[in-house]
Amino acid sequence: MQAWLLKRCGNIVENDEILELGTVDIPKIKEDEILIKIKASGICHTELDEIEGRTPPATFPVIPGHQIVGVVEDVGKEVSKFKIGDRAAVAWIGSACQKCRYCKSGFENLCNDFQATGRDINGGYAQYTVAKADFAYNINDGFEDEYVAPLLCAGAVGYRSLILTKIKNGEPLGFAGFGASAHIVLKITKILFPDTPIFVFARSKAERNFALELGANWAGDIGGDESPQKLKAIIDTTPVFKPIISSLLNLESGGRVVINAIRKEEIDKEELLNLDYASHLWLEKEIKTVANVTRKDVEEFLSLAFKHGIRPEVEIYSFENAKKALLEIKEKKIRGAKVLILN
Repeated sequence: MQAWLLKRCGNIVENDEILELGTVDIPKIKEDEILIKIKASGICHTELDEIEGRTPPATFPVIPGHQIVGVVEDVGKEVSKFKIGDRAAVAWIGSACQKCRYCKSGFENLCNDFQATGRDINGGYAQYTVAKADFAYNINDGFEDEYVAPLLCAGAVGYRSLILTKIKNGEPLGFAGFGASAHIVLKITKILFPDTPIFVFARSKAERNFALELGANWAGDIGGDESPQKLKAIIDTTPVFKPIISSLLNLESGGRVVINAIRKEEIDKEELLNLDYASHLWLEKEIKTVANVTRKDVEEFLSLAFKHGIRPEVEIYSFENAKKALLEIKEKKIRGAKVLILN
């Protein structure tokens, strides 16, 4: 089969040999696994974090991609959840031990043995993949492949971020950054919290206009604009550090910034030194990070998305153009979510 192989970490712009399209054997399944013929694979900024070494794979080569949609071609002897011909999906959580205190208390995303699809185990930038049946999702009743793929990470992690804000209906919510995740979470927010005003901070006029098209009440420049009112919570979906500082200034007392990013590209040390306790953190303001997702997050969000018809805005790329899509994410050429389509 054809697969994109990440051979080592480095700058994807400067070295064409870091990520290469190659040919490898179709993987064999174990008794608790399924073989999936991939139809669509979402493209995520986390892939850049893997490629550039911010969250590096343990071994090389590895096949990236953790927003996988396809058709089951084979099932292991212990598998009862799927049959051949089912539509199946795989998300960032590829496996967890299911025995530790985190797993037993509903926090399998914090498991020390957590394995991420496309980083710790081979993922979706390929024609086939293998997944543990217990960590895959039956989507026979879902909508088209290209619309399901971004829901598996941008949607599910965004949904976890929204829950972690602890907002109630009517309380003002902000988004710092407006890419794949934020635009999906805006849609689910308007369903779950219909009276909540939404404020978006984005770097470009195009992104701000996009947010307003989707129903945001206000959109301003992430570089320094203040929201018209203080906010109960802000979800930061950016890959950089500075928006955390500016978000804290826009919070009301007792407000919370939820950081929806597995890694940050840079830490602006001068900006960090400008962190002022009285204006940024006092009055019980909080910073909360999101670590991975649980299967429950994915299942709940897919159910909501299918029920309410939450289809992400997508940009489609052929399988051969995976590197082009990643470069566009690095260059911040984003409107909605990017998806690879395989024949």
